[in-house]
Amino acid sequence: MLPPLLRQTDFRWFFTGQLVSLLGSSMAPVALSLAVLNASGRAGDLGAVLAARMVPLLVFLLIGGATADRLPRRTVLVAASLGSALTQGCVAAVLLTGHYSLPVVAGLEFLNGVLAAFTTPALRGLVPELVAKGELRQANSLLASVRNGTKVFGPSISGLLVVAVGGGPAIGFDALTYLLAAGCLARLPAAVGTTIPAARRVTLRRDLREGWARFRGTGWVWSVTLSFCVINLVQTGTWQVLGPELTKQLSGEATWGFLLSARGAGMLLMSTLIYRLAVRHLLRAGLLACALGALPLLAIGAQLREPWLITAAFLAGLGTSLTGTAWDTSMQEHIPSHVLSRVAAYNDLLSYISNPIGQLSVGPLAHAFGGFDVATCAALCYAAAALLPLAYPSVRRLPHAQTEVPTEARAEGQAEAR
Repeated sequence: MLPPLLRQTDFRWFFTGQLVSLLGSSMAPVALSLAVLNASGRAGDLGAVLAARMVPLLVFLLIGGATADRLPRRTVLVAASLGSALTQGCVAAVLLTGHYSLPVVAGLEFLNGVLAAFTTPALRGLVPELVAKGELRQANSLLASVRNGTKVFGPSISGLLVVAVGGGPAIGFDALTYLLAAGCLARLPAAVGTTIPAARRVTLRRDLREGWARFRGTGWVWSVTLSFCVINLVQTGTWQVLGPELTKQLSGEATWGFLLSARGAGMLLMSTLIYRLAVRHLLRAGLLACALGALPLLAIGAQLREPWLITAAFLAGLGTSLTGTAWDTSMQEHIPSHVLSRVAAYNDLLSYISNPIGQLSVGPLAHAFGGFDVATCAALCYAAAALLPLAYPSVRRLPHAQTEVPTEARAEGQAEAR
């Protein structure tokens, strides 16, 4: 039986588009990595291609947020999906024809990163346009289930596809999913998404300043964003760079794969459970659960055995999924629609800008102090950063809109009781 939200035509088209797009996106990194390595034989080429996509994603994120607040978000997403289909299709064509060139592939991935910078803020802002305020948590839960499910199964499918037919067809499949997603999004009403009236439109710089003023003036938003920035600083590099090597030393090469699978399973389970989880203070619950993300690093630092490592990764997956849904829902419930994409863009930029710093610094730190000690310190900093925003009343007391009873309904209920 379909969840009630999927019986709503507009949300069903949006959900379907996200399903096919996320499946392709979860397969593309594995396919692209293997294809570039096979075509060039140089790890440096792969690093250049990945950086070529990441840099414009960060550089153009604020412009993407402002654009999504100025134009219908449905239009922005359809255009970005068609552009991504074209760029990925060209990458697939280059690889399939045997004409691999680093500047060409890196240039196409640069364009793909620019398009992604317009996609992410528009997606954040579109969901409140499609569902009622009291259904936002359920909508984000369904979308998180799709996202987490594709993260679990997409890379494995991609690996098998690359082995069977090569990286070119696998990237071509990603291009096809973008095309299908554009078709689904095009079925939404043309007016979906906030459009600033012509009389109120100002320069892009003014739009960005307005978004920054809203971001900076909303205490619970910037304090949690700062928390995410610190978490990414200490976690991303430690987990991605040190994690595989340290778990290999503790339990063997296969353990790292088990940890990733357990974390993915926890994320998928929580994204399913939160559909029915109603709490009065959703953001508070999300930040408390966020602290669970420190457990795998703490277990690695303490040099625990494999069952404990896997359990810690599973619990971290539960916490990470709850945090993501709580944050998206809180933003959509409490930030006005006309500025939501810009605030979301500032949040994403300031949250993720610390990733490269963490990735570059963790190696020298591990060399100086030892990998296990670095993992332990990273875990403690992670937990402290997750819990520190709860010191602010605006964070602790932020209500979850679905648990609030409208004044009229409360009055009617009291009258009936009398």
